[in-house]
Amino acid sequence: MGRQILITDDTAFMRMTLRNILEKNGYQVVGEAEDGQVAVDKYRELRPDLVTMDITMPRMDGITAIKKIMEIDSQAKIIVCSAMGQKALVIEALNAGARDFIVKPFQAERIVNALQKIVG
Repeated sequence: MGRQILITDDTAFMRMTLRNILEKNGYQVVGEAEDGQVAVDKYRELRPDLVTMDITMPRMDGITAIKKIMEIDSQAKIIVCSAMGQKALVIEALNAGARDFIVKPFQAERIVNALQKIVG
């Protein structure tokens, strides 16, 4: 069985796109979250091997969610996938605990390479 991934993005199309890329490459998507609060709750419940995290979302943004997930599990593996390419947000996400940052629109190869480096 492949590594278990939780996808977090407020756009259903983006979640579907990520799911397709991940599943084609042998990863198992165990959950999807449409905002940071749902991601934190699902992380607590599912304990996936890795979380993909958007930054700009309703209710709870990705950076806050990263911090909360890191409080639950300091070893959590999170990759930010966001159109928000501003340097300050990238640095903030990495400082919060994210392992990598992928800018949308992303290429499947970039996603898979990032996951392979982090979870194998």
